[in-house]
Amino acid sequence: MAFINKVRNELKKSFDNIRNEKLKLNLLQAIPYWIASLITGLLAVLYARLFAMAEHTTSYIVHHFFYALFIITPVCFLIARWLVKRYAPFSRGSGIPQVMVSLELATPHYNEKVNKLLSLRIIFIKVLSSLIMVIGGGVIGREGPTIQIAGSVFRKINQWLPEWWPKISKKNMIMTGAAAGLAAAFNTPLGGIVFAVEELTKTHISYFKTAIFTSVIIAGLTAQALMGPYLYLGYPNVNNVSPYMFSGVILIALITGLGGSAMSKLILILMRWKSKFKFSWQHISYIVICALIIVTCAYFIDERVFGSGKEIMTTTLFTQHKYLPWYIPVLRIAGPVFSFSTGSSGGIFAPALSAGASVGSFLSGLMHLSDSNTNLLILSGMVGFLTGVTRTPFTSAILVLEMTDRHNMIFYLMLAGLIASLAAIVIDKHSFYDHLKFQYMRQLEKEDQQIIAQPEAVNVIN
Repeated sequence: MAFINKVRNELKKSFDNIRNEKLKLNLLQAIPYWIASLITGLLAVLYARLFAMAEHTTSYIVHHFFYALFIITPVCFLIARWLVKRYAPFSRGSGIPQVMVSLELATPHYNEKVNKLLSLRIIFIKVLSSLIMVIGGGVIGREGPTIQIAGSVFRKINQWLPEWWPKISKKNMIMTGAAAGLAAAFNTPLGGIVFAVEELTKTHISYFKTAIFTSVIIAGLTAQALMGPYLYLGYPNVNNVSPYMFSGVILIALITGLGGSAMSKLILILMRWKSKFKFSWQHISYIVICALIIVTCAYFIDERVFGSGKEIMTTTLFTQHKYLPWYIPVLRIAGPVFSFSTGSSGGIFAPALSAGASVGSFLSGLMHLSDSNTNLLILSGMVGFLTGVTRTPFTSAILVLEMTDRHNMIFYLMLAGLIASLAAIVIDKHSFYDHLKFQYMRQLEKEDQQIIAQPEAVNVIN
């Protein structure tokens, strides 16, 4: 009997040691995610406030020194592009394609390549270039850049871990950072999770579900602690929606899905054409012309061509000014084309949402819909246009759902995303981000070939 008790005690002791070791391992692996999530939340809030200040600066110039924008806008566009080209070429654009490439290259063999895509330098140039673009009236958003910033934070925290620390998957770290960044940027935790699963990952969610949930929660709570439990848009009235509005949702989804895909295609065409320029003066001329086109449209047509477009969304959803004229959707589509193709930093999420909202508002005016039905078409247009760009219908629907807290609209929004995703294929089979991801991959390969061909250039590049 004593022997049996001794064996039992030894087994219990061994089991406790194993359990304690496993608990210690899980805790050590979780701590980097928690720290990175906290930093991401803080940076997202700081970036959001700086972005808002930049937009207020633009508004002030518009109302007091509008003529000055014919000089300020080209200068800002040129400086924003120069910063990217000179200090961090892979900080241009939204940042989401860079994260997608980083996930594919997240192995020790490609460390140097990923360092070009996600780094502290990327964070600094990304923020600075996009803020300068906004001051100049660039039609960009901050949400895509926040995702690349978050991915950079999570990667750096992973790199700074000491040698004795339990190893953490580089891919899971970057992926979780992207989800946390989107959640903190829009205050949409579910949207961040769905985005990671639908857009970024090819891995079963069971491998990283704990990390992604905790990181989204910490980043989101950090942002809320500093900015309050806000909704990105608010609570639009969508009560008493007419039964026949299913047909309206299908119509707006078809139009915005085609529109989002067409806008993306046009940006890519301009970028490919611009890549054939051989002289610096050609690039400078293109940027100046794009800036002057935007300013001219703002001066002679409507100043709402400037900025991310959030004001358009809130005005049409929450005021009596429900119906927009036909030229606003045209401007909101043209603005991102001329801003994004310059090659500076800036996201396309918010501009795509505002373009979809303006299309929904215009169509509602043509059909003389009620306020509730108009709001439904505006929200469906936002989902449809964003889906046309990203080809992520569920992410788009969940984002708009969480921005407005209108859960009774979920089936309409999912229908809009599904129809828009199918319609967008008519213009292009691949998403905007997929095309950019392939471009970045080719650029990285080209740089490697140049380094091999010219070994003396290695020290300069490093």
